[in-house]
Amino acid sequence: MYRLTCVQCGQSYPPDEILYTCRSCGHLLFVEYDLDSITVRREDWDRRPISVWRYRELLPVTIPPVSLQEGGTPLYRLERIGKEIGLPNLYAKHEGMNPTGSFKDRGMTVGVSMALQLKKSTVACASTGNTSASLAAYAAKAGIPAVVLLPAGKVALGKVAQALMHGANVISIRGNFDKALEMVQELCISHGLYLLNSINPFRLEGQKTIGFEVIDQIGGVPDRIVLPVGNAGNISAVHKGLSELRTLGLIDRLPMMTGIQAKGSSPVVRAIRDGLPEVIPEKQPETIATAIRIGAPVNAEKALNAIRQTGGTAEWVTDEEILAMQKALAQKEGIGVEPASAASVAGVLKLTESGVIDRSEYVVCVVTGHLLKDPETVIKQCKPPIEIDADLQSLLSALHCS
Repeated sequence: MYRLTCVQCGQSYPPDEILYTCRSCGHLLFVEYDLDSITVRREDWDRRPISVWRYRELLPVTIPPVSLQEGGTPLYRLERIGKEIGLPNLYAKHEGMNPTGSFKDRGMTVGVSMALQLKKSTVACASTGNTSASLAAYAAKAGIPAVVLLPAGKVALGKVAQALMHGANVISIRGNFDKALEMVQELCISHGLYLLNSINPFRLEGQKTIGFEVIDQIGGVPDRIVLPVGNAGNISAVHKGLSELRTLGLIDRLPMMTGIQAKGSSPVVRAIRDGLPEVIPEKQPETIATAIRIGAPVNAEKALNAIRQTGGTAEWVTDEEILAMQKALAQKEGIGVEPASAASVAGVLKLTESGVIDRSEYVVCVVTGHLLKDPETVIKQCKPPIEIDADLQSLLSALHCS
């Protein structure tokens, strides 16, 4: 039904082989289905509730999945922000409404299920936060241990709390995310743990369902899908999934895939702007948006292909632009997201003002994580509550009422 295939040399491997990169050339792998042998009927999907497992014919799991009812996240029309930007058809897909508060749950329901399917007994990851929270929860649901490596002092408190509460073995290292990923890869290879970072091609299979749901919710193909880019798995996954739908004849075109990074952590943007065949890693990435503070995105190769093959683009935004849009989403649309999530909408504002995005486009922004993932950053932006004496006159005075 499927095999693992190298994105560069085309070498194929059997689906039950524990492999993260190509043995022949070292490049990334993807899950390649024999689409001619797969029967997908739109009426079957439409009868199922909207969720990751609505699309099970295009997922690799053959056992009962480890699920926390992920997916089915809301798609909001950004009416006030869209009007201000001049985009009447601007939408936000709120992945923060997944069980652990981020899009990572889509990948983990598939990834942890595949760990069981492949008879692996322990799962592991490096994380900027959301991956660790999700892995810990799904490992708990599966009843298997989880090991998590975090860059010390660089992960939002809400995410650390989730990983700890769900019982993961959480280890902070004195180094950045890229070093943590290098270490956890070595650990998995040497000691047989199952790696569930997005270098694992099975994990991205769950994340591609974001695109499937967008098509179903909007009732067609948007002109552009805009995503924050950290490790670059999400933009790669959505592109792959929609390419499969086109091959199956379920859609007739692909949206322009557009990636947004923080200015202090933007190797994909530089590669697109400069026409480079691959990214040049950023040794000391820095941004307030911790979820995308990644200097050497492991899925960059796939992301560059996704952007270029669809006529999309990549742009960076400053921390100030990210925080301003985080507040605008909360106060003008009632949508609470963590900073990295707001990057996608901030990027749309910048690209529209520069004329890259046409004002007639249907644009879907993926906002990736919930507001409460990073409460410390939120509190720093807001005025503290007013403290008053417990009497009506003090209350009226605080409210400037006579």
